[in-house]
Amino acid sequence: MYLNLAILAAFVFLYSIVSGRLDRTVFNGAILFTTFGLIVGPLGFGVLGLNVDAEGLSTLAELTLALVLFTDASNANLRELKHSFRIPQKLLLIGLPMTILLGFVAGVLVFDGLTLVEIAIIATMLAPTDAALGKAVVTNEAVPTNIREGLNVESGLNDGICVPILFIFLALATSKGAEGGTSMLALKLVVEAIGIGAVVGAGLTFLGVRVLGRCADRGWVTETWRQLPVPALAVTCFAVAQWLGGSGFIACFVGGMVFGKLEKQHKSKLMLAAEGTGDTLALITWVVFGAAVVGQSIGSFSWQVVVYALLSLTIVRMLPVFLVLAGMNLRSDEKLFMGWFGPRGLASIVFAVIVLNEHLPGGDTISMTVVCTILLSVIGHGLSANPLVAALEKRVKDSTGSAVGGETGDGA
Repeated sequence: MYLNLAILAAFVFLYSIVSGRLDRTVFNGAILFTTFGLIVGPLGFGVLGLNVDAEGLSTLAELTLALVLFTDASNANLRELKHSFRIPQKLLLIGLPMTILLGFVAGVLVFDGLTLVEIAIIATMLAPTDAALGKAVVTNEAVPTNIREGLNVESGLNDGICVPILFIFLALATSKGAEGGTSMLALKLVVEAIGIGAVVGAGLTFLGVRVLGRCADRGWVTETWRQLPVPALAVTCFAVAQWLGGSGFIACFVGGMVFGKLEKQHKSKLMLAAEGTGDTLALITWVVFGAAVVGQSIGSFSWQVVVYALLSLTIVRMLPVFLVLAGMNLRSDEKLFMGWFGPRGLASIVFAVIVLNEHLPGGDTISMTVVCTILLSVIGHGLSANPLVAALEKRVKDSTGSAVGGETGDGA
């Protein structure tokens, strides 16, 4: 235990003191964390012996995603979002179902040993994009604001939307949805996941901000304890929503937007600890993923698994995005940029644990497909983030008809 703790703590220290330099290279974030996990894990030198079960990894991924969603939403540019909300609206209401459908078609063509419902489960698990992996893009001011906010809102809400869809397919796969009708089950799950999540996130955050403001005005909040309210509020939103049967992810994203709207005076100071905690948890999650998951799974990747993972990251994601953004004031390279930067990560890890607990006949193939897709996403999106952002920035500057942060609407 102490050796594991020493290795993780030393890595956190070393990365933290050079993170600013590494962020400007292709070796940044999750790709470095996962690689480190592979090197020191069983597949490498074997000095990091993490005995993390599926539930432990799921809890770690959930808490990480909760904090990342809350902080990203808090920093969202709501003024710009009002002008460009049609982008995430189209991506979520039209693009997401198209992505699941196209993922299902690809699965039917690639996998011959899975049932149709199991293929639909894979397509749903890999449809949501990851806010943590996409942070390098959505926080980079070189990316046009409308694109950043569109990707941020999409990644913040699509995982919560996919939760009820996944549960519907799981119910069909395990025959739990045979009684009562699938349509009623679908409506019930959607209302619970989205409705309860949004109400809990907005309500608890509104109450928390008001109480925090009054206590701060009276000088009751010390400098040391000022670092904890936001992380605690994010976890509270997540846990209460999950406990009530809603989506904790939607609760955190909605709560974060409410927090960013209401808390103006001390937001930057309050957000520092939450962002730092989220980054640290992300580092640990990806190290564990590399050491305990990839290290044990990489030898089990079949050609079908690899082919589907590549299709999921490219055609299955990029084609629907490109099509649904037709008529918007976006160039083709901007649409392709948004289509490519749909990384898969923490949400898919959580979904994989949920599916594994159901012990489906094709569970091994499903889990290997998710692991392979996440691994390829970590590598591909990690290596391409800074070069493609730089290329997009240059195209924007060279284009006389576009400007960073330009207003987006229907093309006339």
